[in-house]
Amino acid sequence: MVDQRPHVSSVRDFATWEPVLRLLLAGNTDRGAGRPARVGGRIGRHGWSLALRGRMSPAERGTVEHVQRALARGGAEEVAFTAEIQPTGRTTLSLVEPGPAVQAAIRYPDLGVLVLVEGSLPEPWRRLPDPVPGAVPAPSADLELLERTLRERLPDARGATEEEITAAEERLGVTLPDELKVLYRVTRARREDRGDDYAAADRVADAVGYELSALEDLYSVDGASPHPRWQFGATKAVITPPESAVQGLAGSPGWIVFGSNGGDEIAVDLTPGPRGHVGQVILVDHEQSIGAELVADSLTDLVLNRVREERRDRREDQLPVVASVGSGGLQTVQAAAHPALEVLSIGECDGTPFGLAPVTGLPRLRTLTARPGTLADPLEIAELAGPEFLELGLQEWRVLLDAGAVPRTLLAAAIKMHGQGHLPAVAVANEILALWDRPQIIQTLLEGDLGPVA
Repeated sequence: MVDQRPHVSSVRDFATWEPVLRLLLAGNTDRGAGRPARVGGRIGRHGWSLALRGRMSPAERGTVEHVQRALARGGAEEVAFTAEIQPTGRTTLSLVEPGPAVQAAIRYPDLGVLVLVEGSLPEPWRRLPDPVPGAVPAPSADLELLERTLRERLPDARGATEEEITAAEERLGVTLPDELKVLYRVTRARREDRGDDYAAADRVADAVGYELSALEDLYSVDGASPHPRWQFGATKAVITPPESAVQGLAGSPGWIVFGSNGGDEIAVDLTPGPRGHVGQVILVDHEQSIGAELVADSLTDLVLNRVREERRDRREDQLPVVASVGSGGLQTVQAAAHPALEVLSIGECDGTPFGLAPVTGLPRLRTLTARPGTLADPLEIAELAGPEFLELGLQEWRVLLDAGAVPRTLLAAAIKMHGQGHLPAVAVANEILALWDRPQIIQTLLEGDLGPVA
């Protein structure tokens, strides 16, 4: 389709894109003489995906930044584009503005994730901690030893009042563990308390083992904050084995962050795993979207440097909860069928498509991804119990749309491209978005002339 709205910003002017097209054309070594050249990519306000080899020169970077400024002026977050350039230089340029209902794809030419329910999140980001009846502080938690050690190391520190500690608890909505209260009664770690003593923060970090946050800066870990995208969460699962000390969550209102190592968060854990202790110290790795590492059984152990060196077993993508069929995984869908199955990914396997009958009755199956052409009958998707995320090929979506069989339990969806580029996906994506009355993707077609192609 061609957008009928007037061009409200230069981002929809051919001249804005001409330098980028010339840049890509110069690096397009695959084009044949006398044949049209095809180039494309994606440029957003904070990054881009372009087929360029090597490090960009300042002039090339400036070319891209010119488009980024046009995006900012026009209020657009990102534009994907493709261009067909004839040997004469006549060019057809297609611009695709995903809009507010689309989370941009990580890689070009994928269109991105269609968020069908505004504000929705993948299930792992919504998962709350399981209760652990009988969980208690570790035997190593020693309030007197902890306070004595901290006061010896920080004799001049200014501690928090009981009123300040109570205010922090009310703000967080939790009761802080006794060890953490002891820590902040010794030092409240406020910057203004240090005055001109710039080494004071280092002394506190040495005394505790990590950089310490001020009492008023304590917060709980929100699993969706660092990785809100559906592409990160839809294929993950929360798995907590019975021998785990830490629950395999994306976040928890009981993970109270009180420090860092400069990149990762250090927290006390009020919602431990089956083999954990209330108030244990955990590390939340900023590069991981699920789970945390046990650092010490207690804050006392942390301060006395009795730390754990064990690493957790990462199980967010393991059977029977997460299964992959084909493409080097399981050989049949039947082998993946299990009451606990939440995520099923189907890839190619000797060209024979797979049927979904073995998993249609599974109550927890929420995510299905299937490469184009790998499903024997896409209409079997309508028999799934309650999928919330589907990633399918264009043809599979076309079958569901034509039959009126798109599951209305979906919260998000994606179109898996298979070398077609993003243009064929726009019309199908807009049909899917329309079922939920979501904002449409805008496509603009422009004509221009780059002059004869060498």
